[in-house]
Amino acid sequence: MPTARPSRITPEDIRIIAFTLVDRHGVQALGYADQAVLELDDKGETESADAWRALRWEIQDALDGRIGRETPIALH
Repeated sequence: MPTARPSRITPEDIRIIAFTLVDRHGVQALGYADQAVLELDDKGETESADAWRALRWEIQDALDGRIGRETPIALH
């Protein structure tokens, strides 16, 4: 079994990607994230699906006004 490689995507990267998707696609960005999660789960790519889930939450928070581009990042 291959060893898992550590993620190189940072929380800051997730924030930047989320706002880029929101800027380009608005609320439809949620649909793109949902579709990615479903497709990756179907392929058994759990870690990638989890990354898209995190991105989806960030997109939702951005759309709802709970975070801004400069809002400090808090990991839970």
